[in-house]
Amino acid sequence: MKKIGLFITIFVILLLSVLFYFLRGTNLNRFGAEHYYIQITTDGESEVTVLDNGEKMERFSYQLPAYNDKGDVKEMTFTSHKNLRRDAYLQLFYKESKGVTSYEEVQEDAIPEKALKQLKK
Repeated sequence: MKKIGLFITIFVILLLSVLFYFLRGTNLNRFGAEHYYIQITTDGESEVTVLDNGEKMERFSYQLPAYNDKGDVKEMTFTSHKNLRRDAYLQLFYKESKGVTSYEEVQEDAIPEKALKQLKK
């Protein structure tokens, strides 16, 4: 009986180690998120926060229409640690419960046709 318990314990530890190894560089904020696409058309609105140690932290806030692969629109609000490049296309990762959880810049040819058509209007 002790051998079975030891085997199960070792197996669980190995399984968790393998999972940790493969997920260590993964952005979990993207799992289960809907994809929306936007084009940066304005500079972000600067928001400065003063931390407890007196250090200032600047973030840039954006509120823009975003389109999914069906061409449906949704007004999105998100922040960035830097002012994003104008005319850049972004893929937003959106969760109903949390809002925009992540984003990445994409090339125009990576945007679904219906979303791109709406962005070009």
